[in-house]
Amino acid sequence: MTEAAQATRRTPGTPCWVSLMVHSLGTTEDFYADLFGWEYVAGPEQLGPYVRALLDGQEVAGIGEMPPDRHLPVAWTTYLATDDADATAEAIRSCGGTVAVGPLDAGIAGRVAICSDPLGAIFGIWQAASRMGTQLHGAPGTPVWNELVTQDSSTVGKFYEHVFGHEALTHETASDDFDYLTLRLEGRPVAAVHGVGRSLPHDRGPHWMAYFEVADTDEAAARVAGLGGRVVEPPREGPHGRVATVADPEGAVFTLVRSHPET
Repeated sequence: MTEAAQATRRTPGTPCWVSLMVHSLGTTEDFYADLFGWEYVAGPEQLGPYVRALLDGQEVAGIGEMPPDRHLPVAWTTYLATDDADATAEAIRSCGGTVAVGPLDAGIAGRVAICSDPLGAIFGIWQAASRMGTQLHGAPGTPVWNELVTQDSSTVGKFYEHVFGHEALTHETASDDFDYLTLRLEGRPVAAVHGVGRSLPHDRGPHWMAYFEVADTDEAAARVAGLGGRVVEPPREGPHGRVATVADPEGAVFTLVRSHPET
């Protein structure tokens, strides 16, 4: 491992990047630039038309454009860190998951794969080369949390424990009516699993949800609507702060959050 990679290494299993594949790259760039203040740089070229979003000169997320003949659902993808993408891909297969793309080389970014867990939620894995993922944390416009929304937390929680070494703990607010696990690594929470049973959206299925920090959830949700997106679930209080679930103009769903000071 190079010194640069050592300096930016994330504990395997830690969410380290979020990326979006769309049909119209330019239009989507404009939407998130207006919403979050993102600027962009191109590449890596191995991923086709692809840009990295910057805030204050630091990378926070990626957006790519699908080939014209591909008509896949438009959705944010959460990437989990790994020291060995090939070994992790094999562990995913052996634990009942699927490896749909890769692992493949992404130039100086490292090695990546697109996978799904046993219930069908899509996620990525990323073995870093010279740098690792999101470089700015906590500021408005940055991804701050990732949550798996699925039918039931227990079965799929075991999958992430076995593959990535997560410790899946029942959240302190969980109850018979609120199925929620926190995934921990080295004693700290890195993600969560929310079992919603029959309330799972029929048009989405199990999915990873990316949360983006905002200064004001209500104002940001209204801005989404004004920019051509839509509000899926209006602003409300959640376990991590005031949240709103929204979608961009191409339908990619994500959550806005104004975190509690202690989270």
